[in-house]
Amino acid sequence: MSTPDLPDPSASSDLPDPSDPPTLLFVGGARAVPISTAMVGEALDQARALGIRTHVVNQAAVLAATPQISAAADAVSAVDFTQPDQTVAWARDREAEGERFDAVFALQEMAQVSVAEVADALGVAGNPPDAVRRIRTKDQCRIALAAAGFPQPAVRLCADADAAEEFLAESAGPWVVKPRDAMGSIGVSLVRGAADLPAAIEALPSDAPFLVEEFVEGPEYSVEGVFLNGEPRVLAITAKEKAPPPFFVEVGHVLPAELPENERHEIVAHVCAALSTLELRAGAFHVELWRTVDGIVLGEVHGRFGGDWIHTMLQYAVPGLDVFGLVFDDLLGRNDGAQRALKPTRGAAVRYLIPPPGRVTAVEGWDDLLAHPAVLHAQLLIGPGDDIKPLRQSSDRVGFVVVGADDATLARKLADELVETVRFVVQDAAADRLPGLWSLT
Repeated sequence: MSTPDLPDPSASSDLPDPSDPPTLLFVGGARAVPISTAMVGEALDQARALGIRTHVVNQAAVLAATPQISAAADAVSAVDFTQPDQTVAWARDREAEGERFDAVFALQEMAQVSVAEVADALGVAGNPPDAVRRIRTKDQCRIALAAAGFPQPAVRLCADADAAEEFLAESAGPWVVKPRDAMGSIGVSLVRGAADLPAAIEALPSDAPFLVEEFVEGPEYSVEGVFLNGEPRVLAITAKEKAPPPFFVEVGHVLPAELPENERHEIVAHVCAALSTLELRAGAFHVELWRTVDGIVLGEVHGRFGGDWIHTMLQYAVPGLDVFGLVFDDLLGRNDGAQRALKPTRGAAVRYLIPPPGRVTAVEGWDDLLAHPAVLHAQLLIGPGDDIKPLRQSSDRVGFVVVGADDATLARKLADELVETVRFVVQDAAADRLPGLWSLT
């Protein structure tokens, strides 16, 4: 008779037990848009590979619109995650019924407060709810950073045009008008004087109080990272490219940013100090900033991964990185990632297609673009008969290409060249040629 295999007493206790897998509560699941379903799908795949059970909660209508996410999860429940109190009550009820949640996570911006509240209520790893509310409220985040000595643009919460005009009279322009709580460049406009205010206020998504802040001049970057053992770990710095004002839609990214090492170290130190000041300690982060003639000025701080396919670029630039799994392991106290070398050794770039407005009659060159060996991912969101809107917010972009290369310089060059090979034939437009990135008007 053979002797059964006995457990190795030297084996790590952090290894998952397949007979009792940890459960990840995935709050908010995916929005019914390609970038969101792709990110959440990858996150669920990485959780499964780590032996983690997943329970996705989302609004009932969105669950119905994202069946691929429901199919990939181990369990699904209809919960309005935009209501933190309801989400906490649901989680407590499930716990009382015997379900155990070992970690709580979200990719959606609007789910971050519920994640913090549920983690706090269940006693699992997470960020302090007050800290998450602070960074979700853009003006409060600026006030907290300024009080700690971080340079910040002057900002004012305004209830109406009169309050905005008063702020313009007291501060240096130009200015940016934007919602207090939104994403995707929705309702963000440049204002050069009081005459521009009516149009900027009209572009806001609601009648809620809005922000007016001083415009910051300088190249813009974002810093991508995760928390490991409670400490921020920067994975890469991304160079951001935007369409010209008056709107601020992102049209491309390059990762890692092509920066001298001393500037990279300065940015990393600045961002890590800010995250500590804001009392963030778990999950992921995506921090925007400008390099100005006077130094680094922090923009918005997010307790989540960046969008715009940054996760795809990260996982190419850092070979072997499963970026969502890295966070899941940390939330569960399985911290092997803290010992890994997590630095980009390759480059990646994303470029968005920005054709002129009008009705599409044909798109030429797309199949050739897809066949290029450097393409990591690409998607065309329009076709003949569709209308191209003027570029005002992220949802107006009609397609993109993500490329990978040996370094960031080559990736940027390849992405620029590939988007120029796609030709949109557009009715009722001044030109039917895709404009170059630097000639957008």
